[in-house]
Amino acid sequence: MRTEPADIALDGPDGVTVPVKLLTASARLPQRAYEHDAAYDLHAAEELVIEPLGRAVVGTGVALGLPLGLAALTLPRSGLAARHGIVIVNAPGLIDPGYRGEVRVILLNTDRHEAFRVAVGDRIAQLLFLPLTKVDLAATDQLDQTERGPQGFGSSGRGERA
Repeated sequence: MRTEPADIALDGPDGVTVPVKLLTASARLPQRAYEHDAAYDLHAAEELVIEPLGRAVVGTGVALGLPLGLAALTLPRSGLAARHGIVIVNAPGLIDPGYRGEVRVILLNTDRHEAFRVAVGDRIAQLLFLPLTKVDLAATDQLDQTERGPQGFGSSGRGERA
């Protein structure tokens, strides 16, 4: 029998409770470093080495019970990127509300010379929760006009705009 996640109320006074299943003895509950941080730190649940210019899929040992109406994104940690060149290959990584498997993060070591060691418990990524909006797409032959129009990559230039 197929079951769907429960609907959520995003405007409640206490926020939303997301069940988190710890899948391994080394798994840690995601947590915010500071009370008002937007994202929760994800910790590695396994040890490994990412060679220079290499990538690895790192398990966090957690699975999420996201309710309908809520998704999560895995995002890089700025300190890892700045100090070690560690980024997330598919950033942001999307976790859909129906997914119940382990949250895994694809890390890339952009350093050309030094390997990067991941230890159990290391903060390797951030987890950001986002409310979803139901969208109906409609085919059309014409879109409304905007100031930007079809201007794409680099259209706003560098530095301040006049």
